[in-house]
Amino acid sequence: MSETHSVPGERPVFDVVAAVIVDADRTLCTRRGTGPLAGLWEFPGGKIEPGEAPEQALTREIAEELGCRIRVEEPITTTTHAYDFAVITLASYRCRLVAEPPRLTEHTAARWLAAGDLTELDWAPADLPTVRALQQATR
Repeated sequence: MSETHSVPGERPVFDVVAAVIVDADRTLCTRRGTGPLAGLWEFPGGKIEPGEAPEQALTREIAEELGCRIRVEEPITTTTHAYDFAVITLASYRCRLVAEPPRLTEHTAARWLAAGDLTELDWAPADLPTVRALQQATR
């Protein structure tokens, strides 16, 4: 897939994946613990490494961040957001837990919420299109 790159004097560009882990009618939401977006909520995931397919990156990142295994089912949204520190292209995927419950290693909190309750949280801007897509799908 794409690699991280930047042009001198410009922000770096990252291709990132997010897991929308669904259990019945609830979705796992996690709060970032570090970095420029610390304290904001997100769907867990991370950067795509060179040579990785998005689904491979997502499976790896969730194992690293939450210590659990997922099955990647289908894409939800892809969006690009320009932060002050970088430009992020975020692809989100509907996923299911395969084994082990999630445990926090990098996040400070986690909540399982119904789609209608997702707006209760203060989301990282790149995750907002996924939030909207989930809410529209349940109407």
